[in-house]
Amino acid sequence: MRSFTDVAAIPNNVPVDVGPARLGVRWVDVGPPVRAELVVMPHSAEESAHHEVTLGDTFPVGAETWRFADLDMASADEWEVTVRRVDDHEVLDPPSGHLWQPARLRPYGQLDEAQLQQAEAALGVRLPPGYRDWLRRNNGAQPEVEHHISGVPFALLPARPLFGVHPQYPPFDLVHAQRVHRDPWLPPDWLVIAKPSGGLLAISARPGVEIIYFVPESDLVGPPGPPAEAARAGKLRAVAWSMHEFIGRLTPLEVGDLPTAQLLPPGRRYEDGQS
Repeated sequence: MRSFTDVAAIPNNVPVDVGPARLGVRWVDVGPPVRAELVVMPHSAEESAHHEVTLGDTFPVGAETWRFADLDMASADEWEVTVRRVDDHEVLDPPSGHLWQPARLRPYGQLDEAQLQQAEAALGVRLPPGYRDWLRRNNGAQPEVEHHISGVPFALLPARPLFGVHPQYPPFDLVHAQRVHRDPWLPPDWLVIAKPSGGLLAISARPGVEIIYFVPESDLVGPPGPPAEAARAGKLRAVAWSMHEFIGRLTPLEVGDLPTAQLLPPGRRYEDGQS
């Protein structure tokens, strides 16, 4: 039975019907080499088949053969895999999608539970769970180079890192940052987690809200006090739904364009990330 389509684009977390089966993607890895786990969910069977394939490799879909043809990434958590049904005399087109370059961050270490509780006592708020776990595992982080998120006018710099618990060095300390960067501009139920070039990065300390927001410098003006703080908080721009997504969207600014996905040449192997 021939599929009703010869090419399918599969977004993250969205299975696509190709005729004899639905195809999904569990994960992608930029490598090198570029890899993915394809899940084939036949309409005529209950069990799914999982195939770990390298870019350019083929995998079965019922009686047909399909190829992992391309990968295009908007961020670590936003991507699209292209698969093609393979003909007997198919000419293999080179991929044209772009690969996401992961953030190059240097964590400052780890925090134990006592240190986290001491920080919360000093802050006067409970840290949001996702951010709290990230802080426990990293205690803030310093970018190796300038980083940004596409379309958001800020730059995270080595000299302007993500804050941690560093009472011995106030410029990088989360508690100190609230007095200096939050209190003049935002209500106390917010936490400033970094002061990049261009504004502030903040997270809500209200229960059930883990969104990371950007406050542009143009809004860091006006009189102090609750009315102005509330008005300013209402204009914050959401940049990520969690700390995990925020780190996944950061990219080194030195990358002028995201690199193009490359096929592994026949007979060549990657050793420790080198060809």
